[in-house]
Amino acid sequence: MLLTVDIGNTSIALGVFRGEELVESWRLSTDPRRTADEYGASLLAAFSSSGIQVQVLGAAMVSSVVPPLDAAMMDALARYLDLDAVFVTHENCGIKVLAERPQEVGPDRLVNAVAAFSAHKKPLIVADFGTAATFDYVTGKGEFAGGAIAPGIGILSEALHSRTAVLPRVEPAKPERPIGRNTLEAMRSGLFYGYIGLVDGILDRMASEAGTDPIVVATGGYAGLLKGESRRITVVDEFLTLKGLRIIQEGR
Repeated sequence: MLLTVDIGNTSIALGVFRGEELVESWRLSTDPRRTADEYGASLLAAFSSSGIQVQVLGAAMVSSVVPPLDAAMMDALARYLDLDAVFVTHENCGIKVLAERPQEVGPDRLVNAVAAFSAHKKPLIVADFGTAATFDYVTGKGEFAGGAIAPGIGILSEALHSRTAVLPRVEPAKPERPIGRNTLEAMRSGLFYGYIGLVDGILDRMASEAGTDPIVVATGGYAGLLKGESRRITVVDEFLTLKGLRIIQEGR
């Protein structure tokens, strides 16, 4: 069985695959201050609660956008799960990277591109709505062509609160109406519909530049929230990154 680990800025997603089947998944909080022992204990607790024996694991594939955490996670996987983890880079991801500096492209973006193209086999854009939002174009040949990076909707909500004197903190959500009748409604409207404008605006321009009508595959914590209003989002895949890690492992 394969353990997949996606280390993001806010949370760490873990999944266990038996062949192509995702049999279990968990999330841990991302904290570079935590030690390998602390993460090791969290991993053991997660497996204990699931009933999966760590002895059945044969490999671990990791995608990380938090370099300060990499050494601790690698140590935790080795000492607590007896796994020699492989970290995804532009050199081992199995996709041709057309970016000017491939080494600067986040591994999660490459992993998502691999998973999405494997599923659809046609030009597409992967939109990942996490702490940051990434929009990446994949050609009909399965090449990672590049993309756009924007603040996540959660960052914008936090900035609106922290950079103003009286506006409260608001959890991003679809408002009841575009014209807010109080401060909270007005903030939710601005955040949600403003962000939908950002999303569809970027997707429209990327599709126009590429000269195609790409499928848009969305993932990340806010993908479900945005899909219903976006003109462009075709499908949401919550486990896209974990699936991509499995595909990359199979191709090794």
